[in-house]
Amino acid sequence: MTTSVDLLVPGRITTRDAIAAVFGCGTFQGIEPADKAGKVFVYSDPSAGEEYGYTFDGRAEDDEFGPLYLYTGAGANGPQKPSGRNGALLTHVEKGRELHLFVAAGRVPGSGTMQQRYVGQMVLDPVKPYDVRRGPGKDRVMRDVLVFRFRPAEGTTPAWTDADRVPVATKSGYEIVDPEVAVPTAVPVPKQGGVKVKKTEQHTTAETVADIPAGQRKVLRREGELVTAFVAHLEAAGHETHSFQIAVEGEPGALTPDLYDATDHALYEAKGLTTRANIRMAIGQLADYRRHIPGDKVLRVAVLLPSEPSDDLKDLLGEEYVELVYQTADGFAGWPLAYNKS
Repeated sequence: MTTSVDLLVPGRITTRDAIAAVFGCGTFQGIEPADKAGKVFVYSDPSAGEEYGYTFDGRAEDDEFGPLYLYTGAGANGPQKPSGRNGALLTHVEKGRELHLFVAAGRVPGSGTMQQRYVGQMVLDPVKPYDVRRGPGKDRVMRDVLVFRFRPAEGTTPAWTDADRVPVATKSGYEIVDPEVAVPTAVPVPKQGGVKVKKTEQHTTAETVADIPAGQRKVLRREGELVTAFVAHLEAAGHETHSFQIAVEGEPGALTPDLYDATDHALYEAKGLTTRANIRMAIGQLADYRRHIPGDKVLRVAVLLPSEPSDDLKDLLGEEYVELVYQTADGFAGWPLAYNKS
């Protein structure tokens, strides 16, 4: 008799039917909650996205918090919403459900049944649970897609393979997307006191455990709230805003600037802290982004901050031809940008 211990071993090949027989979940959707078992099963199949013209699923590049797997949410047509089966991912910690990731692994020999390779137990990234991307639906109409960000759960050594990596872009280009504003659904921290993820140092080891600090979650949430407030400020002044999803040929994933003011042809990079490290990072990001943004006139770039920086940091921004906008008690200092002032 097949048991849960037999099935949930990283690297083990199984089928949806075998999982359903043991845990009592469905077999047809990419996100299958098993309420009585206290689990949510996620089935990733990058080839399914390729059929419609996008490939968001896969192992992304490590960041400062370690390994990351991207997964496209549920919803074949129209904008995807953080509810329904997608909501099952967002609330898996709150409801005490384990999250388990499988990746399609070819057909059962002599059958049309798809095999599933168990990657391991995951947790939804509490810092940034998902990104919003643009991609075609089953009806070929472009729409917003939720791309969830999974981290290995504490004690898990995922069964990654090279084939699991997010495919690189075959050509450079961009899509217009909404600004990356604050995520509407907060993702709680697991009860053990902090999400722990496996951190791979230069892809050489998967044994170092790193905590995602609560402070960083607050900073990124503050950054999202700052962008949301500034978007409202711009739109109240009659400005049109959006952002870009920039594909770079030969590279995986996409570049995603925080905010573009189409009315002023100005690009903004927001930071949740007014520190030298954050401002230096923003300068570098803007230098990279501006190379890919089209337009007939010179693109202006600006850093958006929650408070006024030091005089030396103001000088640094000026020497790099980067404008400065920061939030005050009654609005945003530095806006309108200097070149728009009469």
